[in-house]
Parts: sequence; structure tokens; C-alpha cells
Amino acid sequence: MPTHRAVHVKSAGESFELVDVQTPAPPPGHVRIDVNACGVCGTDHAFVAGAFPNLSWPITPGHEIAGTVAELGSGVDGFTVGERVAVGWFGGNCNHCVPCRKGQFMQCVNLQVPSWNYPGGYAESVTAPATALARIPDGLSFAEAAPMGCAGVTTYNALRHTKAVGGDRVAVLGIGGLGHLGIQWARAMGFETIAIARGAGKAQDATDLGAHHYIDSTAGDVAEALQKLGGAQVVLATAANSAAMAATVGGLAPQGELVIIGATFDPLPISPGDLLFGNFSVIGHPSGTSADIEDTMHFAVQSGVRARIEEKPLADAAEAYAAMDEGGPLPHGADDVATRRRLRSRRRRRRPTSLRRRAR
Repeated sequence: MPTHRAVHVKSAGESFELVDVQTPAPPPGHVRIDVNACGVCGTDHAFVAGAFPNLSWPITPGHEIAGTVAELGSGVDGFTVGERVAVGWFGGNCNHCVPCRKGQFMQCVNLQVPSWNYPGGYAESVTAPATALARIPDGLSFAEAAPMGCAGVTTYNALRHTKAVGGDRVAVLGIGGLGHLGIQWARAMGFETIAIARGAGKAQDATDLGAHHYIDSTAGDVAEALQKLGGAQVVLATAANSAAMAATVGGLAPQGELVIIGATFDPLPISPGDLLFGNFSVIGHPSGTSADIEDTMHFAVQSGVRARIEEKPLADAAEAYAAMDEGGPLPHGADDVATRRRLRSRRRRRRPTSLRRRAR
């Protein structure tokens, strides 16, 4: 049987090991992908740390995957060998459970996530359900496409499902792996874009990304600063900090929405009274399906929105992961990284990193 290289983590908290593993043919309904790029996301830390239940060790991390279809399992229609495809956090659904029957695929009872339910993309080859595949459009390289499977679709999909219309004020809380994309999407969608982050030093970065206004959350009351600008119809909370999220609520315009994509399990300190008089909403938004990822990539081509990335060989997966992880664990929805047969990280100061496949 042929083999390919993959990163193995033998048990929770163990170091990365680059090993040769067998490359089986894809089972029915699945596709084997030659990986060209894979993201290094904050959630990978949780997988490596063993924070998710029912992990099967060793694991291969990585859920921002881009590559070409190498082999089709039986029963797969609509894809051909050689097509460029991406797989993100949405790694396949069952199409049989009640949520799937209602079209709520992100809430599939049997949702598949690469690295959790099957080996992920820190590897030269991945086998994934055909339902997970998103076609990569011309105009995006593999390295550019990979981050769109998680950070890209999460921010884009969240914004396009809000009540905001062109010209409305939209604030993005946090300028990290999610936030730096959220700012770009908001500007490209025609919103008056406000960036919120800690410290005056990030103001220029926010402007470079397309923000019309910058609020330093350490310099005063964030809600008051938002109201001075007229109030935000939407706050897209990418920073995984409950207190920082709650601090924006008073800055919403009437019927404004706080949309949470930065995951934290700390309680959100908002009282009903904070919400009632402004008729505010607090919404949690998941990532997006394979169709949503395709929409995200097409809009990226049209708008010029790109993740900030840097690339590293697959052999340097541990280094790319460590660059992402500098400063402590990151929950899903914090700062990301991406990889191109290389590992690519998507942190602003700790730039995105990508893992490159070795030439055979």
C-alpha cells in the first residue's frame, strides 16, 4: 500500500512527530485529497491538548485544508480527479439526522471535523466525506484558500447573516486571525467599519486593513466611544473575551446585534436590562458549510480580501504551531494560522504560517 507523510500527536500534550502512514483508498462517499495547504488554527491547540472528547490517538491536527482531488470513493458524484478543493471546520455531515433534514447542516448530530473525527491536514494526504468539499475558484492559490475554510467563512458568513445593510456601522472586536479578516469583509461589504482592540499601537494596522475608525479599548469606555460614532448596528466579536464582548453592548444602535464568533466558556456578563431598552440581540454564529466556504472564496476573489499568511514546510509543523501558540492557548475563533503543503499561521504579529509538502 502507498504511504504519505503526516504529523502524529501520540497522546494529549505530546510533541509532533512526522511519520509515514498508509494511504488507503477512500471508502464510499469519500474523497482522497492531495494536500497543498493546511491552516494552523487556535483550535488545534485544544485538539493537541486533548480538550475535545472521544479523540482517537494518535491524532493528525488541521482543519483548514486545500488541495486537489486524488481519488474518488464509490458513489461520489459531481467531483473529478484533479479538481482543487478545500475542507474546513465543516468536515462533512450525515444528511439523515433531524437538523440535516431541516437544512441545519452546521448542527448535524454527526458533524465531522478533521482531526477530531478523522485525520486532519497536517499531512500530505487527507480522506474526507464528499459533503465537506468546497471548490476553490480561480484567483485563489491553495495557500490563500486554506484559511477560508475556517477563519474566512466564520467571519464572512457571520456578517452576511446580520441585519446590517450597506452604509451601516459595523464594529469588529479584536484584530487577530478572525478579526483581521472580519475588518476586511466589513469594508468590502460596504459597511462603515470600526475596529476595536487593545492599545493605540494597533490603530495603523486597523486602518491598513480597511477600518474607518479605531477604538482603543484600554483608553476609555468602548460603548461610549461607539455611541459617539453613532452606534453600531453590529458588533462582530472575534476576541474570545466575555468581558470585552459585554462592554460593547451599550454601544449598539437600536435593534443592534452582538454576533459572537470568538469562543470562550466564561459567562457573558450581560443583564436582561442591558438588552431590553435598545431591543438588542446576542447571537452565536458557527462556522459555515462547504457551500458557505465556496461563497466565501468567491467573494474573496471579487473583493481582494486575503488572510495574512506565511509559509513553512510540513517538516516545520511544530515550529508553525508554536508560533501560533505563543502567548498561551487559543480557543476556537481566536487567532488562526494556515498551511500550504506548508503550515501557515494567521496571527497578525505572529504571522500566519504554512506547511509545505516535500517534493518527492
